[in-house]
Amino acid sequence: MSRPQPQAQPQRYGLYDPVFEHDSCGVGFVAHIRGQRSRGIIDDAYTVLQNMDHRGAVGAEPNSGDGAGILTALPHEFLARVTRDELSTTLPEIGRFGAGVVFFPQDKTERDQCKREVERLVAECGQHLVGWRPVPVEPERADLGATARACQPRIEQLLVAAAAALDNDNFERQLYLIRKQASRLLRGNTTLSHRKMFYICSLSSKVMIYKGMLRTLQLMEYFPDLRDPDYTSHLAMVHSRFSTNTFPSWDRAQPGRFMAHNGEINTLRGNINWMRAREGVMKCSLFGDDLASIFPVIEPDCSDSGNFDNALEFLLMTGRTLQEAIMMMVPEAWQKHDTMDEAKRAFYEYHSALMEPWDGPASIAFTDGRYIGAVLDRNGLRPSRYYVTTDDRVIMASEVGVLPLDPAGVREKGRLQPGRMFLVDFEHGTLIPDAELKQEFATARPYAAWLGEQRIELSELQVAGEIPGLVAATLLPRLRAFGYTRESLQFMLIPLIHEQRDPVGSMGNDSALACLTVQPRLPYDYFKQLFAQVTNPAIDSIREDVIMSLECYIGPERNLLQAGKENCHRLLLRHPILTNAELAAIRCMDHRGWRSRLIDITFNRAQGSAGLQRALQRICDEAEAAVDAGDSVLLLSDRNIGAEQVAVSTLLAAGAVHQHLVRKAKRTRVGLVVETGEASEVHHQCLLVGFGVDAINPYLAFEALWQARRTGRLDPDRFDSDDAVVGAYRRGVAKGILKVMGKMGISTLQSYKGAQIFEAVGLAEEVIDLCFSATASRVQGVG
Repeated sequence: MSRPQPQAQPQRYGLYDPVFEHDSCGVGFVAHIRGQRSRGIIDDAYTVLQNMDHRGAVGAEPNSGDGAGILTALPHEFLARVTRDELSTTLPEIGRFGAGVVFFPQDKTERDQCKREVERLVAECGQHLVGWRPVPVEPERADLGATARACQPRIEQLLVAAAAALDNDNFERQLYLIRKQASRLLRGNTTLSHRKMFYICSLSSKVMIYKGMLRTLQLMEYFPDLRDPDYTSHLAMVHSRFSTNTFPSWDRAQPGRFMAHNGEINTLRGNINWMRAREGVMKCSLFGDDLASIFPVIEPDCSDSGNFDNALEFLLMTGRTLQEAIMMMVPEAWQKHDTMDEAKRAFYEYHSALMEPWDGPASIAFTDGRYIGAVLDRNGLRPSRYYVTTDDRVIMASEVGVLPLDPAGVREKGRLQPGRMFLVDFEHGTLIPDAELKQEFATARPYAAWLGEQRIELSELQVAGEIPGLVAATLLPRLRAFGYTRESLQFMLIPLIHEQRDPVGSMGNDSALACLTVQPRLPYDYFKQLFAQVTNPAIDSIREDVIMSLECYIGPERNLLQAGKENCHRLLLRHPILTNAELAAIRCMDHRGWRSRLIDITFNRAQGSAGLQRALQRICDEAEAAVDAGDSVLLLSDRNIGAEQVAVSTLLAAGAVHQHLVRKAKRTRVGLVVETGEASEVHHQCLLVGFGVDAINPYLAFEALWQARRTGRLDPDRFDSDDAVVGAYRRGVAKGILKVMGKMGISTLQSYKGAQIFEAVGLAEEVIDLCFSATASRVQGVG
């Protein structure tokens, strides 16, 4: 009988796309607060893992799991012995060598090619190869299933000695550089048939990871190293994976290199895009010219947890502490927290000008060997419990009862609170309270003073010239040109301002899909909003208003890797819908070094259908040229529409510009504002923001409602002026956007922006690639 061929995770096919991989799992750790190493830590952590077997998943075979793993401190005594016995050499002193577990293809030729490349990178980085040690595995003893065996990699340990001149932190960065370059070069090498089987689980002088496509009960049976009495540690983090609606694989098992995660990152596509765009302005003195070799920061073919781990590792290696990086990525709900300490509020506001939160229900355990801790998302949508014992052990897990404890030996117990952090400092042997550790970071720099000096408010901008108002003479032809109907005005716009909320319709919608109807439809109608399902709870945006926020900074970002007051020299918008006066102020802006660039998104009708694609290319070229010229805000406008001028859909134009600038790593150097006659409904505004727009001026919706007021279709007592109409519209849209965000468990507009929480129904791949990259469009359609 022939042996099954090794397989990586499936490629994109039919309705499946590996881009949409997510996890939801069990996570926990056991550690000694004073950093004392023992065998008991490993055994207790494995008990925790075994008792979370129900949090993992299996396929049709009960012995092929979705994934299980353990992260420990580097087991120095164990490694010293096996290196001496198996490799006939000795290791340098503690801290002067790194070790890692590496997955290789089963094919010997490809495996040898991978090894040669890694060895070349070790030498190129000035470090010394100690050797390769085959990691013993026992698939028979573990009763490993056929599916897991079919894609089982060859597993070896890489041992690297530090160059003499390097201190410990710089040695850790060199190991990171080796790993990132090896992953990019080998996993992207199309000449290797099984390139995706190459994966470095860890490469560090501080921690080591054993993991695989296993059930929790199989981990220690599969890896005899973990059963060795010499294998000791002062910490052990474990993870049981449930891959939700996705395919398990050996590399996607957790823990990651610095964290383990139970939950889902709902804003993932936006987080990936924004990090990719920031690479264009990143500089780091710790890496110098080598920084570019680390890119992309977010590696392809990872789950949402793997992407989060990539970003966390990058922030840590480029100079931030573990705690500060976690506070940036998973901030508390600070915007409406009236009793929050002002210094801490300023810390969060300052860092919101640097990057968006990684939002979604999450319990995240993290460690770098010196610290271990855990944090909950701002909503507290995932459970986490902890115990501190009288013998200085700390146990944290995603549920209670995972480790039998004598109640008399429990000194303290509790649960993590939303947005709060739980941290152990091994060097000082202390458990640091959330308030104390955050106060330390909040007061490290004068964040409040920086914000006061650098922040730009809309109220500072002066309007030069006339503010556009109602142009009744051309209103009707313009409404027709942009797809307005009597129904959209009667059932969507007028109820929106009367009720100041998104109108509620029937759950049973029997209208034809946009791609199947013979009637012309707007591009917005080809998209469906995604919503929370399976393990992902929705948020009631009304009851949970305190954690919801529409506030965003827009405009050029500075270097994420360098703290300074210039990072918050950005424009603060408290609402994504701009009035005509606010739009006019941005249009003529020349303020504190900021200026805007108007880009016309109409084209001459004589160009025919071919004119659309040419117009999109022109718009993207003009946008990139404006960024290169130093403009701070791009203003895409369709006001030039007329009898001979056709407007490109604002959604297509904005999506194309956003994706183009992301691909060029220039998106974070500019704000993106649209002046649109097309967008009027909450669904339209959500799509524009979801595909990267910073602010929207729906001028034609305003004009339609102003005309409705003049013709007596609005309550004259409530809407006695055009300003009152605009105010009601903005409140209604705000409530609608928050409701849509809540459906996906997202709390902040900053995280929702660019997150592409939509699925296209009936759009061709060419449209998706140009304007909505990486958005699901499973049935193809209109081109």
